Amino acid sequence: MYIAQVFKFKHELWRYIVGFFVVFGLGSQIIGMVPLLIAILYKQMSEGSVNLSDEKMIFTLFDSNIMLPILLFSFVVGFIFLWLWVKHVHQQPFKTLYSANSRLNWKKIWFSFIVCTLLVIISTGIDYYISSEDYTLNFKLIPFLILFIVGTLLIPIQASFEEFLFRGYLMQGIGAAAKNKWVPLVITSILFGMMHIFNPEVDKIGYIIMISYIGMGFFFGIITLMDEGLELAVGYHVANNLITALLVTADWTAFQTHSIFKYTGDPTVGWDVFIPIFVVLPIIILVFAKKYKWRGWKEKLFGKIEKPVTVNNQF
Repeated sequence: MYIAQVFKFKHELWRYIVGFFVVFGLGSQIIGMVPLLIAILYKQMSEGSVNLSDEKMIFTLFDSNIMLPILLFSFVVGFIFLWLWVKHVHQQPFKTLYSANSRLNWKKIWFSFIVCTLLVIISTGIDYYISSEDYTLNFKLIPFLILFIVGTLLIPIQASFEEFLFRGYLMQGIGAAAKNKWVPLVITSILFGMMHIFNPEVDKIGYIIMISYIGMGFFFGIITLMDEGLELAVGYHVANNLITALLVTADWTAFQTHSIFKYTGDPTVGWDVFIPIFVVLPIIILVFAKKYKWRGWKEKLFGKIEKPVTVNNQF
């Protein structure tokens, strides 16, 4: 029902293909990057030289509490473009992107948020206990409070935009075209992973980290299809990005923040990639499955999508 509901609206595949480039390309990556362009030009004029080939330098043009909203602004623009495109091009209520139900289930969002928050705190605590020499205390009250305010306002928009675009908009559009559920699950998960290929983490760890990004895409896609909505995916994604940004940062991460701790060690492939994807996330899926009594796994993940038959009664 979550995907099939788009048959009520304008759902031709070309609308989704063009929509992706308009929303993500034009909206988020071009218009949304105007503040970053202004920051680069200002730095260029004030200091005379900015090495645009050094991506790390671009992320650290100014203090992280200034750069964070500049970088996150693109997702705000993307969200606005997505809302306008869905409303006017698809003539589709925006609420149909997040659920097959008429209302957003905030209890699910908060439960997923809390689960991920506990997981991030516990996993970071364990790693700190094992290798405390790789961490330094980075806490400064005023910068942290600014980070908390900026992060709480903008990171939920960033994470939600990615979920609405990939697990909502594209999942529904590709599903309607393919007439099944596994094709949109695979395509959106790979696209989600590839969207992160230029992150600085890839340069630090290598392309093997793409397993993590694509694996997260599959995780979000599975819980979306099983639960018939985005609430669990949004809650988990927001918590993962927000709590991590508040708790720990590193010189090689996409978000440079005034977090509590700074990680100075080298990431290990086993812990940072394989264990979360192939051990932790499957356990989280089982937790959600038990709480929300998920049934019919084969049908919900691999089943066909049929266009509802409209019956016109004539008297």
